[in-house]
Amino acid sequence: MASIKKVLHPKNEKGNKIYRLAIRVTVNRKTSYLYLGHNIKLKDWNEQNNKVKTSHIKHAQLNRLIRKKYDQIEDLIFEFESANKTFTAKQITSFVKNENKNKTFFELANEYLVNLEKTGKFKRAKSDKSRLKCIEEFHKSNHLAFQEIDILFLKKLKVYLISYQGVSERTVMNIFVLVRTLYNIAIKEAIVKQDNYPFGKGKVQIKFPETIKIGLEDYEIKAIEDLDLEKGTTTHHTRNVFLFSFYLAGIRISDVLEMKWNSIRDGRITYQMGKNNKVDSLKLPIKVMKILEYYENDKTSNNDYIFPELKRANPKDPEDIYRKTNTAVSKFNKHLKKIAQLAKIDKKITTHIARHSFGNIAGDKISPRMLQKLYRHSHLTTTIGYQGNFIHKDADDALDSVLKF
Repeated sequence: MASIKKVLHPKNEKGNKIYRLAIRVTVNRKTSYLYLGHNIKLKDWNEQNNKVKTSHIKHAQLNRLIRKKYDQIEDLIFEFESANKTFTAKQITSFVKNENKNKTFFELANEYLVNLEKTGKFKRAKSDKSRLKCIEEFHKSNHLAFQEIDILFLKKLKVYLISYQGVSERTVMNIFVLVRTLYNIAIKEAIVKQDNYPFGKGKVQIKFPETIKIGLEDYEIKAIEDLDLEKGTTTHHTRNVFLFSFYLAGIRISDVLEMKWNSIRDGRITYQMGKNNKVDSLKLPIKVMKILEYYENDKTSNNDYIFPELKRANPKDPEDIYRKTNTAVSKFNKHLKKIAQLAKIDKKITTHIARHSFGNIAGDKISPRMLQKLYRHSHLTTTIGYQGNFIHKDADDALDSVLKF
């Protein structure tokens, strides 16, 4: 529910109270003021009729200004409500002031990247920075107005990315997701109107192509377990970290490295998932307990990290933790390649394959609800979609039934 009122808004300035001409907009009990740039005395304001009295020398001019801005606000609210679009009081006053009208796509994008880094989302910031560079190379300028980003612009961008940069359809969709995110922010900040929005039904739609997720089979995990690796070597340590992740339903490597000894209590491990901040608690399988025993001698306190990669990281510096985690992942992936060769596994193994391997071996042995809990997914549909990459039995049986002749 929205309401508009012409008001005198008091403000204390240098010990004196001044009264500013303003229009107050209220939406869902939240208020925003549009100040008209004029101060008048209280005696010159008609509170009953909400207008400047004839006692003021510029009463006619000021009342015209008030009426003009009031009508603009009223028209905007009508436009939003007619289209059943949600809006805020701040959004309405910002549109009328048009205070952000000159902010470009890349200026807003830079603010967005800074905010990602401030909130510790360095991996996302790094990926989005690379995507923005692709857009800038296509546009051949760092000055791009949101009004220029229309359906034709996006279609040309897609052709350029695939034809000249050789990127995949998935990468194109990730770039479109970033553009859409920034466009939605721009609409909220009144930089551009909703009418210009180039995404949605009948416009540009974001559809990710299906991908093939390949996980290890149980015998391949067993081959890795049975390797005779020299203790204390980086390869031996890499195997421990990989299996630790796999044994705990494919916990992401960044979460594995950030686990501390105080996360373990009464045969369980409790941790906060970095991707969505969810807290989870899992029973420690015997195989995990054996890995923990190997690292227990290096424990300096209960607040110490289980694995060594972050022991020298500054716990108060998320960027330092991100950098050291990134370095560790590169190291692990290099040694996982060596482990694959030693175990005679003809598949590319990375730290993330531990998660895919758990999904592959779980197959349809575990209910989707339980897998959702183990994977820490927010929605069951995510789990079902993810697990669909690894369950092929029904399709295989159907194929065999046709070919039995």
